[in-house]
Amino acid sequence: MAAGLDNLKHIVVLMMENRSFDHMLGALKAQDARIDGITPGLMNPDTNGNPVKVQPLAEFQSQLDPDPDHHFPGVDLQIFGGDKSPGRVADMSGFVKSYFTQQQDVGHSQKIMYYFTPDKLPVLTTLATEFAVFNRWFSSIPGPTICNRAFAHYGTSFGKVGMDLFYVNEPYLSVYDRLVRATPKHTAKLYYYDQTSSTMEITNLLQHQPELFGTYQQFLSDCKKGKLPEYSFVEPNYNDHDGDEGAEIASDQHPDHHVQAGELFIATIYQAIKRNPNLWKSTALLIVYDEHGGIYDHVVPPACMPDGFVASPNDTGTGQEFRFDRLGVRVPAILVSPWIAKGTVVDGRVFEHASIPATVTEHFLGDYDKRSPREKAAETFLDLITLDTMRTDCPDFGV
Repeated sequence: MAAGLDNLKHIVVLMMENRSFDHMLGALKAQDARIDGITPGLMNPDTNGNPVKVQPLAEFQSQLDPDPDHHFPGVDLQIFGGDKSPGRVADMSGFVKSYFTQQQDVGHSQKIMYYFTPDKLPVLTTLATEFAVFNRWFSSIPGPTICNRAFAHYGTSFGKVGMDLFYVNEPYLSVYDRLVRATPKHTAKLYYYDQTSSTMEITNLLQHQPELFGTYQQFLSDCKKGKLPEYSFVEPNYNDHDGDEGAEIASDQHPDHHVQAGELFIATIYQAIKRNPNLWKSTALLIVYDEHGGIYDHVVPPACMPDGFVASPNDTGTGQEFRFDRLGVRVPAILVSPWIAKGTVVDGRVFEHASIPATVTEHFLGDYDKRSPREKAAETFLDLITLDTMRTDCPDFGV
């Protein structure tokens, strides 16, 4: 076992909102050809049949308004270009057509093809190039937030493809319940931002277990005091609101929230861990996005192990059932640790949100059978922690 993996005592997951890989990290291909990102010929047709090329014109705010469609029927259009035939083939050609439906404005619909240059996202792109970036991390479902986040918590969405919050009396425990019910007991906590921007999963996960929850400020305090649990899941601020110390700006990067606020939030989480030397050397931080938010990506989502559930044609809104046998659109994902070789690009392996509970369960509990088939088949990512000597050249951000 590598020294870094031998030292690993904490796994932290920060899950942001609704951005695709090409949109956020695709421009890095110009710096490192190993990264499967933006190339000049990528395009989508608009509703008039004219080609719309990718362009480095993404802005921090006020561009993706109204919010691009990312519900199941909209994502189906984005992936398959509107083809509903039995033998259809995914070609990622329907993003502009899909965004056109939001406002019926041809010019505005083209903005779904815009992407950020690295200088616009110094925190995210620095972490991607300094540590490990995943070429093939996909959302778990071609659909919206809640069902995708369920895969991060449970390894399945129990047949849901929409925004249904309730998973009651289901056959698989959340990764948090697995840890705290184990013998010996392990520690786990979901840190939501504050009471106004509370966790989307509190309805499902609380279940008389308040020890599973903390606030963002508690996360910062736990990092400083060295009291971070073995597994932490961190949520950003989902909405603009007034807090105890003034205005709180949404930091989740969900369109059309300010992307720089999310950059600052990511940097704050990273620095909170790094400032505690003992925590820094014993922690792996995964930064990932729950789904693509309707924004263009060029990589066709692959087939995957079905999770044992089926969504009805009525639930999908497409007239076809969904057997959870293919993944959603690709999202940014970065693994951070001082024991990861600088410039690691993870290629040739497919990851998705079920990889999160799979990795956490494997590391802390070992063999654990009562999980979804999807989670059991999911790739885990701690093998990327390969160094025997801890790095001393890791970046700092001024936050």
